[in-house]
Amino acid sequence: MATAVAETAARTRFKVKAMSLEACSCAHGCNCQFGGFPNEGICEFLIGYEVRDGEFGDVDLNGVRFVVAAKYPNAIHEGNGHVALFIDEKATADQVNAIATICTGAQGGMPWEAIAATVSRLEGPIRKPIEMNFDGAGSSFSVGDVLEVRATPLRNPVTGEVNEVHITYPKGGFFWNDGSVVTTDTMKITWSDLSFDHHAKFGAIAEVNWTNQS
Repeated sequence: MATAVAETAARTRFKVKAMSLEACSCAHGCNCQFGGFPNEGICEFLIGYEVRDGEFGDVDLNGVRFVVAAKYPNAIHEGNGHVALFIDEKATADQVNAIATICTGAQGGMPWEAIAATVSRLEGPIRKPIEMNFDGAGSSFSVGDVLEVRATPLRNPVTGEVNEVHITYPKGGFFWNDGSVVTTDTMKITWSDLSFDHHAKFGAIAEVNWTNQS
C-alpha cells in the first residue's frame, strides 16, 4: 500500500476536460457500448479532441487539439491495436509532451491507462495542422490531407426530421458518460498501414473528463 501511495504521489498531476467527436466502423449504436464487441468484428476508429479546460502539472492545455486513430483486429480489449496520435502543430513542445504522456497512460488515469495495454504498435506524436469544429450534429475535424471526419444528424426515415439520440452511463462510462449519437457523412484516413473509409456509421459527440488523481 505504501508503495502504491508513493507512486501516485510521484505522478505529474493532470486534469482534462475536452469535447470529443468519435467515429468508428460499427453500425449505429455501436455494439461495443452494449455487448463489448464491434458489430463488424473489427474495430477502426478516429476520435478528435479539443481541450476546453486542462493542465498537466504547470502546463496549460487549454485549446490543444489532437486526434487518435486506431484499428484493432477484434474488440479493443482483445488487444493488438495499431494507434497513431496526431497533435496540432500549433501546440507547444510542452503541450505535445503532456498530451502524449496522458494518451499513452504513462502517468496513469483512465481510460488511457487501460487502453495502453491493448496497443501493440504506436505512432506519434505526429505534429500536423488540425482543423476542428464542434457544432452539434454537424461537428467535424481533419488532419491535413491524412484524415477527415464529418458528422451528420440521425434522421427519421419517414419524416426526415432530426432524431436526437443519447447513450448515457448513469454510473460513468469508459470514454464518456453521455454521448450525443450522430452518424458519419465522412470518416476516412490514409496513413501508413492505417487506411479505411467508412460512411454512415456510428459517431458520438461528448464531453470527456480525465485525471490521474482520485
